[in-house]
Amino acid sequence: TAGVFFSNRPICTLHCHSTACQRARRHGTMAGMAKYKNLLKPLDLGFTTLRNRVLMGSMHTGLEEGSHGEGLRRLSRFFEERARGHVGLIVTGGVAPNRAGRVSPLAAKMTNAREAKPHQELTDAVHKHDGKVCMQILHSGRYGYHPFSVAPSAIKSPIGMFTPKALTSGDVEQTISDYVNCSVLAQSVGYDGVEVMGSEGYFINEFIVGKTNKRTDEWGGSYENRIRLPLEIVRRTREAVGPNFIIVFRLSMLDLVEGGSTWEEVVQLAKGLEAAGATIINTGIGWHECRVPTIATMIPRAGFTWVTRRMMGEVGIPLCTTNRINTPEVADEVLARGDADMVSMARPFLADPDFVLKAEEGRADEINTCIGCNQACLDHTFKAITASCLVNPRAGHEVELTYAPTANPQRIAVVGAGPAGLAFATVAAGRGHDVVLYEAADEIGGQFNMAKKVPGKEEFYETIRYYRRQLELTGVNVKLGTRVTAEELRNEIFDKVVLATGVTPRQVDFPGHYHPKICSYIDVLTGARKVGKKVAVIGAGGIGFDVSEFLTAPEGTEPGSPVTVDKFMRTWGVDQEGKTAGGLVPAHHDPVLREVTLLQRKGGKLGAGLGKTTGWIHRAEMKNRHVQMLANVKYEKMDNEGLHISVKDKKQVLDVDDVVVCAGQLELRELEIPLAAAGMKVFRIGGCEMAGELDAKRAIDQGSRLANKIEDAKPGDVFEAEIPLGAKVAQLAFKWLK
Repeated sequence: TAGVFFSNRPICTLHCHSTACQRARRHGTMAGMAKYKNLLKPLDLGFTTLRNRVLMGSMHTGLEEGSHGEGLRRLSRFFEERARGHVGLIVTGGVAPNRAGRVSPLAAKMTNAREAKPHQELTDAVHKHDGKVCMQILHSGRYGYHPFSVAPSAIKSPIGMFTPKALTSGDVEQTISDYVNCSVLAQSVGYDGVEVMGSEGYFINEFIVGKTNKRTDEWGGSYENRIRLPLEIVRRTREAVGPNFIIVFRLSMLDLVEGGSTWEEVVQLAKGLEAAGATIINTGIGWHECRVPTIATMIPRAGFTWVTRRMMGEVGIPLCTTNRINTPEVADEVLARGDADMVSMARPFLADPDFVLKAEEGRADEINTCIGCNQACLDHTFKAITASCLVNPRAGHEVELTYAPTANPQRIAVVGAGPAGLAFATVAAGRGHDVVLYEAADEIGGQFNMAKKVPGKEEFYETIRYYRRQLELTGVNVKLGTRVTAEELRNEIFDKVVLATGVTPRQVDFPGHYHPKICSYIDVLTGARKVGKKVAVIGAGGIGFDVSEFLTAPEGTEPGSPVTVDKFMRTWGVDQEGKTAGGLVPAHHDPVLREVTLLQRKGGKLGAGLGKTTGWIHRAEMKNRHVQMLANVKYEKMDNEGLHISVKDKKQVLDVDDVVVCAGQLELRELEIPLAAAGMKVFRIGGCEMAGELDAKRAIDQGSRLANKIEDAKPGDVFEAEIPLGAKVAQLAFKWLK
């Protein structure tokens, strides 16, 4: 929120135009341009020039449909901030070209001038900052969450709810016309171009691949017939919009499904798209139904850019690569080694709208890095909730979360430097409040310091780095190694006290629970406890899965060290040589360090509460590492013989070296009562407010929202994003459909 600082205090805002700030920014910009010269180099498209090599990839935010009385105001503000942050080319969330192509019954479409008109506000907002924006045209095909879905053939998706209707030949022609009409309408309201979504298993992709296209007419059969649809869409669109309009085609270069396209076929289509009039080819990786992770945090950074590199030289138009590129260093290196002409980053612009601007100004250490968790973006999308970001809850909520400078500065104590406390402290101080942050440990981060040691969660190091820098920039008075008391807080004369004291692990209470073989997950993840080769983990929530992954890491894995690209592809069975149709080969799993049994008291699927888009990955990891997963477990006792349990009344003894308890948490609120009794205004956020499953998304969101209006807040208030009525209706509809 603040740009240039002296004596550890902010003197101006990020986009200030004062002489001092402009001078400082010029020096920083020269350094940034030199360091990231490949990333920040302009790209000449012939009829227009992009200011740099950054494409903000398409994301469905839940704002595309607008809201009653507001139109697309919130979406416009969202994109305006990214344009102001110097993104080279923005691509919007998907807009359907007709009713059948909608991803859900109420999803956005553009079929006439009335539906197009609200988009003028969006394009004007982007152009105000010399940005460029393309509207993505997305036909969901058989992935549509409604009974009107259509596809080349009546084949139900394994992740879909409905069997789609097979289009007639006439229907196909009409759909092509709908794409063209949608493009012309987009052009009429100021879009600089369109992106035609042809990957990820959506409508166009379904025509391209034989497993989903069983047609026998001119749109099916041979590969030449199956790619007629995308080629005709691009060719006819180019004829309609003229030469000075960007057409990006999102091409599935690696389907990651059995029976997908061969590499030779992908190259053939790319060349055909260039001839048909495409301006840029953007890389698509994997269908939504594929069983290989493609964007989650456990994927190595820039893990799939080798796919685009293989296409380099096959066509003469710019190629854009994608997936898990989240720092300017990584992005610049990708371009420097010739993997692509551009890089696409989507979620990193949820995490930080000023990603490019900070890189330009030599302030990369201030970038709020995307950790690839999916918890507030994709998981929200599948729940019909506005997409946001775990590390930046302001994303998607720019209208209500303004973080405006305060007119009423207050002196505020924050107890606890975990995610909630850090979020509150930095936002409140950035707004002009005098904040003192107390932390009992010798470092900031709280539970993040354990999470970062779990294989695949190394990105939490970046979040801690970001907050450490923000504490410096916003002038928070940080007191580490300080277990502050209620008396000390009373004596310091604070206007308000915010408790972000977190949680304490819940203890088990069965006979023998004090046995020396029983320990807490904290002891394991901090390294205080070295466990043996055979381990039982009690509790199959998020922490239980994290601990199990930590304990079963393949031999040679160093905590905090991400897996290499080659090892990841080998583990998940991805063909890097382009020899198989669809890009799949048999997976290879390295030996693991321990035998682990993961236990759950309740019935049902283990990990049912994990993220919608990542839970399946964690369960697959457990299966691949031979973790035994048991539900309906009753804990009888613990003794030297082992852990005695019964599963559906069948008794057994687990002969284990250690038992790790991950059975939930309890709120730490010991300061609240004495402070309130002394008449102080006390607030709770994060785990201290509600333990449940440790939830960093909720913690950072609560801290940020409280800081946004701390002046008027009352003790007992709980701050969280309101779920729109439309989202509530959609959630009820999804439940009914299931």
